[in-house]
Amino acid sequence: MRRIAAVVVTYNRVNLLLQCIEALKSQRFDSSSTSLDILIIDNASTDGTEQTLKPLANDGEIMYYNTGSNLGGAGGFNYGMKQAVSAGYDDLWVMDDDCLPHDDALQALLDADAQLKGRYGYLSSVVRWTDGSICRMNVQRHPLNTDITDFTLQLQPCTLASFVSLFVPASIVAEVGLPIKDFFIWTDDWDFTRRISRRYDCFVVGDSVVTHASKNNGAGTIATDVPERLDRYRKIYRNDVVLYRQEGFNGYAYIIMRDLYHIIQVILHSSGQRCKKIGIIVSGTIAGFRFHPQIEYVTCPTHTIVSVDCTNDVDNTKNRQHES
Repeated sequence: MRRIAAVVVTYNRVNLLLQCIEALKSQRFDSSSTSLDILIIDNASTDGTEQTLKPLANDGEIMYYNTGSNLGGAGGFNYGMKQAVSAGYDDLWVMDDDCLPHDDALQALLDADAQLKGRYGYLSSVVRWTDGSICRMNVQRHPLNTDITDFTLQLQPCTLASFVSLFVPASIVAEVGLPIKDFFIWTDDWDFTRRISRRYDCFVVGDSVVTHASKNNGAGTIATDVPERLDRYRKIYRNDVVLYRQEGFNGYAYIIMRDLYHIIQVILHSSGQRCKKIGIIVSGTIAGFRFHPQIEYVTCPTHTIVSVDCTNDVDNTKNRQHES
């Protein structure tokens, strides 16, 4: 029996979470050879999520974990994927609580797995918004700095993907390490998927479709976002340095050009607080050059977790320690 864990991270969105769970429970696949369990990772929600979920967890298909504090998306996925790999699942299907997989989304991933004979690093679904258009915040990239635009292909190469419906074998997670929890928010998915795509061919599966029930179709930008969200952007500029410096000269060049472009956008399009926004871009990037977070590794079956400094190290495998 192939055991798949749907790892769902949630925070204060119980109504969307219930829709996500219903969509997962409605998946159509061969249950005689494959099982799907749902692991809910709750970042200490205060909206009644725990009280709502605990009765549902009694059915055996849903497991509820409360992290005890808000670890951010990055910490939540780190926690959940660690739980899934340690529990011996064969594959992880990773998503946010506002991801609504279409009822054949998992089967399409399994079909792609069979077609590829398991020879891949990860599979990523096509992500549409609530109106059926492509969800702009979840557009995959291939190559590194180029957005994919044609989602009609059954299989196409992928370099970067989001955690809105990512299918990855547990053995790959054990090899490349968990998402970096110290990122808190932003870049954790791209960093994780890039670690994999450096070593393995990865793919977008055109027949696997999910709906991302986000409030807006598109990620915010520092130039136009509301004032109360501005400080969040410090993390994306900091975290992106960790991602792109692994690419060497091209990565550093991208960081500089991207920051200059964002500064120009702030000058041209911001209605206020231009100095603060430019300061966030510059200070966040500088903080990134001093930021050297740890990659944690989970190994099976001993479930050992070790940490490795990811500073300018494209292949951290040689630095890992294993216990047998």
